[in-house]
Amino acid sequence: MQFAAICIDKENSENLRLENRGDHLAHLKKVKDNFLLAGPFLTDDGHMCGSLLVFDGLTLEEINTWLKEDPYAKAGLFRSVEVKPFKKVL
Repeated sequence: MQFAAICIDKENSENLRLENRGDHLAHLKKVKDNFLLAGPFLTDDGHMCGSLLVFDGLTLEEINTWLKEDPYAKAGLFRSVEVKPFKKVL
């Protein structure tokens, strides 16, 4: 089953995101074969303000464990994280 994780940053936290970005990208590589896509949400002026991660081939439990271990989560970057079942059509 596929799942989408929608992670929204706390306000005024771009510096926190940038400080942890290298570790976050290394953490992404641990499950790179289980992503359909991954990338940041952007504000109207192009600043990163959240993340969209679409997983394929992991259980919900595995995803939640991975998300808790994400350096962004450990740094307290996210205001909210929501994981929903997802179905890729195109």
